[in-house]
Amino acid sequence: MTNYWLVKSEPDAFSWEQQVKNRVEPWTGVRNHSAKLNLMAMKKGDLAFFYHSNIGKEIVGIVKVVAEAYPDPTAESGAWVCVDMQAVQPLPRPVSLATIKSDPRFKDLALVRLSRLSVAPVSAEHWAALCELGGVK
Repeated sequence: MTNYWLVKSEPDAFSWEQQVKNRVEPWTGVRNHSAKLNLMAMKKGDLAFFYHSNIGKEIVGIVKVVAEAYPDPTAESGAWVCVDMQAVQPLPRPVSLATIKSDPRFKDLALVRLSRLSVAPVSAEHWAALCELGGVK
């Protein structure tokens, strides 16, 4: 069973374009315990929306988990983890945070409810609706 997620990155630090260029990239730098638990729950084959935070504030692509949680090599201390993500496809129509917030279907989406969480689960229903908005077949 595929689970769905949303991962955030500031595009001036690590962008969708860099993810595509690098193909597979470790999702490092998560320093929030709730987000860490979400990384630890990810399974190989799970899909995630790639969200540009701060600049753009929109879902721009889809990535796939290709390696499950392992120690984050960028952590100086603590038991932080990362997963490896592979670019799958861009969204033909990026979906903005404003669009998501204006749609009552997404009132329970973690991106709306827990806006600071950098790695969050997405329900199958929300995944399907967001794919539809983004023009993903």
